[in-house]
Amino acid sequence: MTANDAERGRPQDTDREEDRDQEPDQEQDQDPTQRARRRAAALGAERILQRLPLNLPLTERLSALAAAAPEVAGPDDPPDMYGDAIVATLEEQVAGLLGKEAAAFFPTGTMAQQVALRCWAGRTGNATVALHPMSHPQLHEEDALSVVSGLRTVHPTHERRMPTADEVREHGEPFGTLMLELPLRDAGYVLPTWEELEEVVAAARERDAVVHFDGARLWESTAHFGHPLTEIAGLADSVYVSFYKSLEGLSGAALAGPRTLVEEARVWRHRYGGQLFQQYPAIVSALLGLKNTLPRLPEYVAHARVVAEALREGFAAAGVPWSRVHPEQPHTHQFQVWLPYEPEVLTEAGLGQAEETKTLLFGRWFSEGPPGLAVTEVTVTEAGLEWTADDVKEAVAEFVRRIPG
Repeated sequence: MTANDAERGRPQDTDREEDRDQEPDQEQDQDPTQRARRRAAALGAERILQRLPLNLPLTERLSALAAAAPEVAGPDDPPDMYGDAIVATLEEQVAGLLGKEAAAFFPTGTMAQQVALRCWAGRTGNATVALHPMSHPQLHEEDALSVVSGLRTVHPTHERRMPTADEVREHGEPFGTLMLELPLRDAGYVLPTWEELEEVVAAARERDAVVHFDGARLWESTAHFGHPLTEIAGLADSVYVSFYKSLEGLSGAALAGPRTLVEEARVWRHRYGGQLFQQYPAIVSALLGLKNTLPRLPEYVAHARVVAEALREGFAAAGVPWSRVHPEQPHTHQFQVWLPYEPEVLTEAGLGQAEETKTLLFGRWFSEGPPGLAVTEVTVTEAGLEWTADDVKEAVAEFVRRIPG
């Protein structure tokens, strides 16, 4: 089996219900017993590539948040009420980090993107959005763009990458907004080159379309692009960013762009039910993520490349008949691993390894290609920095040993 076989075998328009953003322990369709085993294994692991805050007991996480809050909030600061106080502080920081005139906090990214795209539709007079069929709104939002916001989507490409400038320029239907997910998570956290991104944006402008970035994981893209966040976000008319993914906050998102767009977005946020009374726990966690986690993301990206290479060498040394680490050199601190086994077999092998050796190498595996092929996602954060290449290869050898012959 070749890498291209694996890519062509994966359904382009899957209708799976779960969003694996909180992999490995947040899948909605997972057996409760296995889910409990996975959480226990993650909590008990002495070696792990990513320690997910969501695995912590509730009171422990709340205590940690309260203990760290003085790093970003003063002793006399009042709690927020309907988006003021500390919420406004976060919005100002995000606007500054992205080089935009203004930003608005949203309780979810799904809401933020719907609002952004419908606002642009009103301004351009065209309710058609060009995006990738593997983008988050197409796979994980229950058709909200069309059902709730009355928008229509078209796809300049079905390849497992961002559309090229020619594909945008030559697409047969007019569209008012080009939405680019950076990185494209379900294709393997892939990013274009800086030059390709500039060319795609220019092609959209040639068609008088505005450009919106789905930047849920834009924070970690600077290492790949070799440009700061202000320059990356500066290519787009508006940008959405998340606080609970790479920054490990509790929840929430922000939409940044021209001040007039953001003011209109605030009105729609209220109409969509997103004008919450108080949100300070999520805001504090977001500010902590910007202060403490954001500066470390380039370090995570660099070490993810070490881990990826060690995985590739480890599978080869263990005699696995076929494997793929995708992208070959990760574009961010997250990437995919593909193996020619049933996902249930690999999930159980990883669980058994974690329970018996206290080393958790892989999370849950998924079936997303032809029969007998499985994929998982690997994320390298602070805990993963402790792993050497030899540690990874040793863990791979033990993992492969547990796969039934």
